[in-house]
Amino acid sequence: MLKLDHITVIAPSLDEGVSHVRACLDLDVPFGQRHGYMGTYNHLLQLGDTVYLEIVALDPAADGPGRPRWFGLDDQKKVRSDWDEGRRLRGWVARTDTIDTIIAGHGSIFGEKVPLPAVNPSFDFAIPHDGSLPLDGAAPSIIDRRGKPRSMATIADLGARLRSFTLEHPDPAAVEALYRAMALD
Repeated sequence: MLKLDHITVIAPSLDEGVSHVRACLDLDVPFGQRHGYMGTYNHLLQLGDTVYLEIVALDPAADGPGRPRWFGLDDQKKVRSDWDEGRRLRGWVARTDTIDTIIAGHGSIFGEKVPLPAVNPSFDFAIPHDGSLPLDGAAPSIIDRRGKPRSMATIADLGARLRSFTLEHPDPAAVEALYRAMALD
């Protein structure tokens, strides 16, 4: 079974992402962390229970990871185009305890399992071979936290709560069938 882990604003720069969320929610989302293993960094905000919002962008001070980055961030032209067209909340992540099974059945959508960080990995993340978003964001990225829940203690709780979110796709029946096949909650 897959369960919503977090939703992601994919920004051309972290400043643009933080400014956008501030304009939408009237909240200053605090800095989260640097992902040296992906050459990205983020700001994080709790959205209730174990769900959170991530604002993510390339970290200009970081080296490239030597492999495609998550969330399609290597294609900065597409990131900028999506951003300028108003597509900003572009990614979402579902957690599982059975990432190998999901990849075995749907690897063409989700890509390969990448243990992260590379040294002493604490979770696995499925990343398509080109680093793109699964089904251009209609399908979630997949994370397996190896049986350990995400600690919410390090993520700011400013009172924001996710009530629901809606995805649009030109073939909703196909996406719905995929969700059913993966037991997406």
